[in-house]
Amino acid sequence: MPLVTTKEMFKKAYEGKYAIGAFNANNVDTIKAILAAAEEVKSPVIIALSSGALSFVGEEYIPGVVEVLKKATVPVALHLDHGKKVELCKRCVDLGFTSVMIDASSEEFNKNIEITKEVVDYAHAHGVVVESELGAIAGIEEDVQVDDKYGHFTHPDDVVEFATKTGIDSLAIAIGTAHGAYKFKPGTKPQLRFDILEECEQKLPGFPLVLHGSSSVPKSSLDLLNQYGGKMPEAIGIPEPMLNEASKHAVCKINVGTDLQVAYTGAVRKSLAEHPENPDMRKFSQAGMDAIKALVEDKMKNVFCSAGKAE
Repeated sequence: MPLVTTKEMFKKAYEGKYAIGAFNANNVDTIKAILAAAEEVKSPVIIALSSGALSFVGEEYIPGVVEVLKKATVPVALHLDHGKKVELCKRCVDLGFTSVMIDASSEEFNKNIEITKEVVDYAHAHGVVVESELGAIAGIEEDVQVDDKYGHFTHPDDVVEFATKTGIDSLAIAIGTAHGAYKFKPGTKPQLRFDILEECEQKLPGFPLVLHGSSSVPKSSLDLLNQYGGKMPEAIGIPEPMLNEASKHAVCKINVGTDLQVAYTGAVRKSLAEHPENPDMRKFSQAGMDAIKALVEDKMKNVFCSAGKAE
């Protein structure tokens, strides 16, 4: 099956009231585990690479990754996450990505439109779709930083103008999610602004929306990591029932990154601690991959409800 854009994925997700998981990969092991999970539960999937992950993997390796993903048995989109520069987005289009995100959300509204439209014009000419962002997602994800802990929520009145003037294919909105493991102060109760989501949905019916910073940071994953030498403090993530509810609205794509890193690192620590005699890196890497695969399958089946949608 060839790599696909997210356009048809999102159309089916919107109509079917489920979401597609966009899982952040940092190396080939992660990509293999995410893809294995999608094929196991027969779910469409988006494999996302941030600019940092792209640099770590190496742009010269991406054509090979593209060829491997073309052999998948489920629909797969390869997505650039938080592209901060027009040139990077264009380069990823040329490398074979089927979806790119231009994130100019830190710019003034009209400048955001101008930058986004330049990427849209180039990507669409090459059959690639574009995501952009309005508002600022709180927290820190690589070079994405926002001082206000709760971010600046997306203004629903801006959504129609922005989508119309740029020609984007999907839009990331800020309704209370946050990047990283430490999204909220201890004792804070996470809340998503479903009122903003519903107003955006009403103003732009049928248009796919995106949630970034949607890791739930499961306690079991964090406990395992700390049990075997980790020192991560307790974290509060986005409750999975809230993500499930969002998927029944206009949210067609939900990004998950931190959860994968915590699960992978915890499983690797456990493997190393239990088998100190083992010098074979394949064994502890496999433990990490298995943990990611299990987590992704659970998200697809029980949170995003995309399992079986590739059939």
